[in-house]
Amino acid sequence: MTTFKRSAQEKGRLPSPPVKNAPAVILVEPQLAENMGTTARAMMNCGLSDLRLVDPKEDWLSERALAACSGADRILEAARRFTSTEEALADLEMVYATTARRREMTKPVMTARAAAGHMRDQGDRKLGLLFGRERSGLTNHEIALTNILVEVPLNPEHSSLNLAQAVLLVGYEWFTAAYTGPDALVTARTQLADKKEMEGLFKHLEDELTICGFLRNDEMKPAMVINLRNMLQRAELTQQEARTLHGVIKELRYGRRPDRPVRQPGYANESNKHLKLQEE
Repeated sequence: MTTFKRSAQEKGRLPSPPVKNAPAVILVEPQLAENMGTTARAMMNCGLSDLRLVDPKEDWLSERALAACSGADRILEAARRFTSTEEALADLEMVYATTARRREMTKPVMTARAAAGHMRDQGDRKLGLLFGRERSGLTNHEIALTNILVEVPLNPEHSSLNLAQAVLLVGYEWFTAAYTGPDALVTARTQLADKKEMEGLFKHLEDELTICGFLRNDEMKPAMVINLRNMLQRAELTQQEARTLHGVIKELRYGRRPDRPVRQPGYANESNKHLKLQEE
């Protein structure tokens, strides 16, 4: 049996941007196995795979870490342990340090979004994202090893993030910096109705509204028709929704109430047929 993969749009999902030259994620002295596990999960969400651990305090392959990673086992299994931050950064060419505190040193400071765009502009240079300890963050010496500081503008009354949240936030900005797809799409199994289908729906509705007397005022009719068309256009109907409305309009005329006309064989939408039936 041949199987076909449905596109992101067919599944009602926005297409993912390409993963190219992903930065390494370096955690300095992470304290808890769960934090390493949830960091791996956040990395996998964002197409990141190179996890480097500087002197971790717990086993990153423990049951607690694997349970917290929620399926991102391969990132933990491929993670590398280093004894110092210098060793973990040795092969990298551009390193971004995430910190919530300004230091007494001259360094460029970027938001996560700006840093993501900057990373995407680095071509094939080897990149790294450096994250500090859960409680105390990064030391001045560690920050001095990096090129750019990354800050996340948050509520000043409560701006603290746990380790995985910080990784997810910066990783998400990096991932979406390469996104070129639509900002929105319709989550439906059918496509949006095209102009021909919408014109058929407009004509059907207008004909029936003329017959029932709603559009009886010749002076007001053009403006009312435009209003109706604009309302339906704003709804961005799918093909299935347009067909459903055709059925609704038809049933309102030929419904099961005793005062409705007999349903005619070969029913069509032309206004002259409607007017003929009305006269009869």
